[in-house]
Amino acid sequence: MPPGGGGPMKDCEYSQISTHSSSPMESPHKKKIAARRKWEVFPGRNKFFCNGRIMMARQTGVFYLTLVLILVTSGLFFAFDCPYLAVKITPAIPAVAGILFFFVMGTLLRTSFSDPGVLPRATPDEAADLERQIDIANGTSSGGYRPPPRTKEVIINGQTVKLKYCFTCKIFRPPRASHCSLCDNCVERFDHHCPWVGNCVGKRNYRFFYMFILSLSFLTVFIFAFVLTHVILRSQQTGFLNALKDSPASVLEAVVCFFSVWSIVGLSGFHTYLISSNQTTNEDIKGSWSNKRGKENYNPYSYGNIFTNCCVALCGPISPSLIDRRGYIQPDTPQPAAPSNGITMYGATQSQSDMCDQDQCIQSTKFVLQAAATPLLQSEPSLTSDELHLPGKPGLGTPCASLTLGPPTPPASMPNLAEAALADVMPRKDEHMGHQFLTPDEAPSPPRLLAAGSPLAHSRTMHVLGLASQDSLHEDSVRGLVKLSSV
Repeated sequence: MPPGGGGPMKDCEYSQISTHSSSPMESPHKKKIAARRKWEVFPGRNKFFCNGRIMMARQTGVFYLTLVLILVTSGLFFAFDCPYLAVKITPAIPAVAGILFFFVMGTLLRTSFSDPGVLPRATPDEAADLERQIDIANGTSSGGYRPPPRTKEVIINGQTVKLKYCFTCKIFRPPRASHCSLCDNCVERFDHHCPWVGNCVGKRNYRFFYMFILSLSFLTVFIFAFVLTHVILRSQQTGFLNALKDSPASVLEAVVCFFSVWSIVGLSGFHTYLISSNQTTNEDIKGSWSNKRGKENYNPYSYGNIFTNCCVALCGPISPSLIDRRGYIQPDTPQPAAPSNGITMYGATQSQSDMCDQDQCIQSTKFVLQAAATPLLQSEPSLTSDELHLPGKPGLGTPCASLTLGPPTPPASMPNLAEAALADVMPRKDEHMGHQFLTPDEAPSPPRLLAAGSPLAHSRTMHVLGLASQDSLHEDSVRGLVKLSSV
């Protein structure tokens, strides 16, 4: 057919599916990875609430027991004792009890819900670099004293302090830090793990813990004293037994306070001693330091003055948290969804492509590439037209009618699509030797993929150039491409 002549292919046009991609092989849809907070993948054994704002240990049963004891005892005192005492003695009693109660609850929650001073673990690169430094230090030193492996020594106020290596966190712990076996974290200035507050006690929450036990001591003594006062005043009016019958809650309060006050007051006194000497519970139990300056193992952290030590522990600045609990994890490069096609598809509109499922698009693309680039079983025996003839379809010898634009009807299933494609694009056995087959360079291209200098880019009608003997095969091939692209 001459290049400028008309024919059955004159009105055939290509409609392309716009994928809105920057490159042909780029997928139109990316898999959106939901941003996650760092507390969700925190390696320690902790529980987080309120989107990472609250941090506690996993063992919180004793903490809830502490809450129940404080709330129940204080509630009974306010309900059964304070009304009588406010009338008989002074209204200041319930006011003072209320102030102590709110202070106790505030310091308890602040201790339990805060970061005690957890040290972040080393990243894989940092751990590998640290391992190399340890190997170099142990291999190059020769002669003289060499510290044991996995330890470092630093001088603090003239005292040699050993820094131990944590095999879990892959770091050398700073001075006074220790690894909590319950929370599985290294905690800066680690004091102890307190199950009553449901958290570790360390550098960032020690002052709140001390104020909690100190204020709880005052509240317990206060309630215990005025419960006894209430019972004594009632017994003077109605007798002791009648006083107990009139206020049975006072008996329960007195029992709870009696058995609690000794341990609470004793714990407060012990931590007052630790603060005055600038020690931790962990250091005191191990006997790490002596309070006397003349000894060899004197405490290098003490300022030598009780008042200064107390001011540093209770009034010094609070260091910021070293773990970014609420920060977002930087996602990896977004993994694209399975690419639906590497080239622009033919014979369908954008709305049809949105309805197309990804698997069908992938399979249809394979058929398009096979029809355009495969030598159509050039070396193997091909089937006859009778074997490939399908009901309702014209034979291969029938001239190709003009292809009009319109929404193509998708096939019922993928196996039928394959059969239809093979029936349309495979030549008959007797015509096999007389036709020249399409190569990838000769395959029709969509309008946007045509070269800038190609004459086909200036026309909306695609003409097949070649000999008259090639027309039938070209038309059949284009018809197969259009049907395949309808997926």
